[in-house]
Amino acid sequence: MRTNGESKNSVLLIGLGLAAIGALMAALLARKETRESLRERGSEALDYLSLQGKKLRETSEAIVEKGKEFVSHRCCSGDATTAEKKQSHQEERRETLSG
Repeated sequence: MRTNGESKNSVLLIGLGLAAIGALMAALLARKETRESLRERGSEALDYLSLQGKKLRETSEAIVEKGKEFVSHRCCSGDATTAEKKQSHQEERRETLSG
């Protein structure tokens, strides 16, 4: 026959075994939820970065276009100014040589 102490030991071991199995199952489920949560947050971050990159690209393209316009205006106005200076210089030389 079994004594009362032996019965308690076997119940204790069965309880510890069930608790260990339960803890492992909970850990596996939590790990799956954690992976899903990380995957979802990563996807959201990727979407956000993609949107910000698109905005940055559009802004930089607008800045480049404004820079091109600015340079072309300076270049053309510089050519006009240079042509005007040459013409006035030639007129002054003619006046100086004629007079």
